[in-house]
Amino acid sequence: MTDDENRVVGLLLAAGGGRRLGGRPKALLTHRGRPLVEHAARVLRAGGCAGVHVVLGARADEVRARAVLPDCVLVDNPDWEQGMGSSLRAGLASLAGAGAGAALVLLVDQPGIGPEAVARVRAAYRSPQSLVSAAYDGVRGHPVLFGAAHWASIAATAAGDRGARAYLKEHADRIERVECGDIAQAYDIDTEADLTHLE
Repeated sequence: MTDDENRVVGLLLAAGGGRRLGGRPKALLTHRGRPLVEHAARVLRAGGCAGVHVVLGARADEVRARAVLPDCVLVDNPDWEQGMGSSLRAGLASLAGAGAGAALVLLVDQPGIGPEAVARVRAAYRSPQSLVSAAYDGVRGHPVLFGAAHWASIAATAAGDRGARAYLKEHADRIERVECGDIAQAYDIDTEADLTHLE
């Protein structure tokens, strides 16, 4: 593989408006004293990603002002209210010229997933044809790695809040599942009750 094809870049989806959290964007929730988006970007870096692209949407200007995201490429998604699919499309478009063989996708609202799970999924990367997913007791979850050969097709099918779900279902037999249940917890921060997971 070329140097570009060897590069796995982190793609952090952090555009959501936190509708079920009273309109508080998840990127700005506080975790360990800092915005959650900072924590998630550090997880991708510490897990071995060669660069991180962060997709912003709700209150993007405030996220830029409050979060310290050194060396990250910040991508604005003006269509963030249409759901995760629009953020995935925006993120993959930003990677098109980044010289990468794969995107490793993490969601901002899953602080139970740390660098160990990112590194484990990243280690399964073989080529731009790779499709890799973390699994929790055998059930597919995040992070997910998309080889560059899949980006255009994923972008074409990503819609609403389903993201790449339809594409992954269609290509289920090609996905390498990497068990991460021993090193990570795949809960989401979706409701007020879930805020107990934040420190």
